[in-house]
Amino acid sequence: MLAAIDRNPTAEANAPLTLLRPDVRFVPSHQYGMALTIAGISKTYPNGVRALKNLSLTIGNGMFGLLGPNGAGKSSLMRTIATLQDPDSGSITLDGLDVLTQKNEVRKVLGYLPQEFGVYPKLSAVEMLNHLAVLKGIGSASERKEMIDALLQQTNLWDVRKKAISTYSGGMKQRFGVAQALLANPRLIIVDEPTAGLDPAERNRFLNLLASIGRDVTIILSTHIVDDVRELCSRMAIIASGEVLLEGSPTESLATLDGQIWSRVLSTDEELHAIEAELQVVSSHLVGGQHEVRVFAPSSPGDGFRHVPSGLEDVYFLAVSRHSKN
Repeated sequence: MLAAIDRNPTAEANAPLTLLRPDVRFVPSHQYGMALTIAGISKTYPNGVRALKNLSLTIGNGMFGLLGPNGAGKSSLMRTIATLQDPDSGSITLDGLDVLTQKNEVRKVLGYLPQEFGVYPKLSAVEMLNHLAVLKGIGSASERKEMIDALLQQTNLWDVRKKAISTYSGGMKQRFGVAQALLANPRLIIVDEPTAGLDPAERNRFLNLLASIGRDVTIILSTHIVDDVRELCSRMAIIASGEVLLEGSPTESLATLDGQIWSRVLSTDEELHAIEAELQVVSSHLVGGQHEVRVFAPSSPGDGFRHVPSGLEDVYFLAVSRHSKN
């Protein structure tokens, strides 16, 4: 069964994103300056894994990026916000609603796309969306049809609307996941690792879709892919080991590293190990079989290093690296 919730921004991209279908787009029946407040949330699972540690965030309208490595606690936080599990302590309020005690009311205004979701494989997109719309409490057949037709147009699934969902590509299934999350005009949409495993073309289509939706509602984009956040989100947070390491706008976060990122190409592994022992390495990757290392330093680390512009990946890797050393 699809993990839908039942009821019974400004992009940071280098170039503007183009909508998939500029003539058809999701238009909510509301315009809210919504606020999601997460205060002191902690969660430890029965196996002893402490997924969230006194985590606090405030999320307003628009696209909000939640960055973190695998195992950082992103999915645990998303499931808690989506009323699918209770924390051990802390509170969450959504525009005046207590998320932990008013779950049914929260579910009425929530759309959720988890990392993995199942569907009835033999059903078409139209049939599945109609079934889910009934579960969401949309009783009018004409209202369901109008909403479903518009969502299928916007998610670029209209031409395959009568085909079994089991025949869809990975990207098409993700776009169907967005369509089901948009049923009943939600005020808050949660998408968990939505572009993992997508090819570049499908990723671009998916990001364009999120960008068009994010103008009207609050979307929490949970991911470990830095470019997704850079291209879409006006606000972001980095978490690791269940804790918030950084919160702010991508532009503000980049400004903190301005003029302090340096790069050098190394010919041997020994050179890399020596640099790692002496300097604060942000990241390293192979270029033509050689290591290109990026380091953080207020001034030039020495011969061979050249100043390079900072990127959001530098912010991310530096925050996670500092946390892992503490």
